[in-house]
Amino acid sequence: MIAKPDKASKKVGASGPLSRHAMAYVLAGGRGSRLMELTDRRAKPAVYFGGKSRIIDFALSNALNSGIRRFGVATQYKAHSLIRHLQRGWNFLRPERNETFDILPASQRVSEEAWYAGTADAVYQNLDIIKDSDPKYMIILAGDHIYKMDYEKMLQQHVEQGADVTIGCLEVSKEEATGFGVMHVDDHDRIISFVEKPKDPPTMPGNPDRCLASMGIYVFEAQFLWDQLERDAADPNSSRDFGKDIIPYIVKHGKAVAHHFSKSCVRSRQESEPYWRDVGTVDAYWEANIDLTDVVPELDLYDSEWPIWTYGEITPPAKFVHDIDGRRGSAVSSLVSGGCIVSGAFLKRSLLFTGVRVNSYSMVENTIILPQSSVGRGCRLRNVVVDARVSIPDGLVVGEDPEFDAKRFRRTEKGVCLITQPMLDLLGR
Repeated sequence: MIAKPDKASKKVGASGPLSRHAMAYVLAGGRGSRLMELTDRRAKPAVYFGGKSRIIDFALSNALNSGIRRFGVATQYKAHSLIRHLQRGWNFLRPERNETFDILPASQRVSEEAWYAGTADAVYQNLDIIKDSDPKYMIILAGDHIYKMDYEKMLQQHVEQGADVTIGCLEVSKEEATGFGVMHVDDHDRIISFVEKPKDPPTMPGNPDRCLASMGIYVFEAQFLWDQLERDAADPNSSRDFGKDIIPYIVKHGKAVAHHFSKSCVRSRQESEPYWRDVGTVDAYWEANIDLTDVVPELDLYDSEWPIWTYGEITPPAKFVHDIDGRRGSAVSSLVSGGCIVSGAFLKRSLLFTGVRVNSYSMVENTIILPQSSVGRGCRLRNVVVDARVSIPDGLVVGEDPEFDAKRFRRTEKGVCLITQPMLDLLGR
């Protein structure tokens, strides 16, 4: 059995919120290959979302809004744009206020031949740096999901129940659960078993159609985690992964407890249901962004009590110009970011990131256009994702001929087309 920490260390003290004694460690090294060409030049956590943000900003903002002031971000795959974003947008934390923000690329400190072998190894290789921050609790986070959550409530449950690990979980259908790590729990939410992507997932007590799926959020007491990482690193058969190795071991030998997302999700008055999305496919990414154009979207980005922090570029206001029939700059049910110019074009249910220009006589519908891109004259775009810094040529029509679209661009099963500059460059050859 796992040796238990001192009882005193489990006691909730009177020195303020537990979050002030915690470090948020964000795993942000994944490629996210199902996003296809969107991750050819950037890691999944660095992909743009919601008009101004990057995906990683949601996990980091949750931690900051929860009261956490010590951060570590482990990067690996094509990390330049992610690191640059973090340096620009998250450089306000100050060591003189006992705040830290460490960006931790795979720097081969443990072995000159080893990059991060798995999620657990991404923490283990940086133990010397993490220990310098002297956290009492560690919150391990995935950097590639969209949600709002108060981690303080999860920390409180962890301490009150004397758990060795507390795992954030979602209720999902049995069909969806095959793509997650799934927990089998007893009536007190103690985890009896934990399996990764099972073909026949265990269901919730009293609910044979629903399962508890891991959110990839883990809370540990810091010293306990160090001990487990050291033990795992000495095991030649381990894959160095939380979901495959660390968590199943603790479930078997210690006390693992499930924390329901519904207990700590953050909702404004406009949000009726807990919101969590894995935008890991082009379809899911398109849907989550387009959903923001609804009159009352499921995710409220206008909630000033739980802001999504990010790098805020200095830009002029968005501008709409020309006002004649057939050439009127206008938008309906759309989000248009700073620095955009809609010049005699029409937008409907679309989202324009910073610095986009849409030129005269063009129609853009159900479309996401990433930063610094431009749409030429007389274009028609429907159900499209345009990558950053792409120049759409005059007269391009996408979204009306499925077969023709599939020959030129990346077209998904649901009919969404992804357009990148290399795809357009091939059209002229």
